[in-house]
Amino acid sequence: MSDRHLTRVCMVRHGETAWNAERRLQGQTDIPLNLTGREQAERLATALALSGVRFDAIYSSDLDRARTTALPVAEQQALPLNETPELRERHFGLFQGLTYDEAAERHPEDFDRYHRREPDFTPATGESLLTFQSRITRFMDDCAARHPGHTVLVVCHGGVLDIAYRHATGMALETRRDFTIPNAALNWLHYAQGNWSLEKWGDESHLAASLDEL
Repeated sequence: MSDRHLTRVCMVRHGETAWNAERRLQGQTDIPLNLTGREQAERLATALALSGVRFDAIYSSDLDRARTTALPVAEQQALPLNETPELRERHFGLFQGLTYDEAAERHPEDFDRYHRREPDFTPATGESLLTFQSRITRFMDDCAARHPGHTVLVVCHGGVLDIAYRHATGMALETRRDFTIPNAALNWLHYAQGNWSLEKWGDESHLAASLDEL
């Protein structure tokens, strides 16, 4: 297949935050990068520059931790940074701001449903996996339609990458995750003839250390 029909998308989880290090559920709470996260953002930009990859467009969640991770690459490649709420993390409702242990202790029944990945379970004031999945897959498919044959960078969140992986592989929404989602790692997908596929996942070769999404 000709490259002009192939859209390549590099999806990157934001750099580390203090809440990541504390295993605290961030969701859509706007938490900034910590020092490690800022270093990861610079390493990301350097690695992409050394690889020689040129992007045609860069998209980011409008939350600070994703935007700050994307900015060094956007500046280096002299491209505008397209920020969108469509790429925000899943809204975890009453769990936001709690560590995983605190959420399990304070809301045991709800947390058990969350942990079991019940697709239609909605934490109070939050977002169900089904609603979240619809939001992310819609963005991915729209992005591919806007950029046929292009190379695109998308900087987002761990939950977004979980959905993207499943969208590309057909893995069921309720199946327990068996793949890593490290901060600031490179995850390459491609789109052709109406289908998404994985090209390379979880490339951490440019990082000293990185925390998994869970």
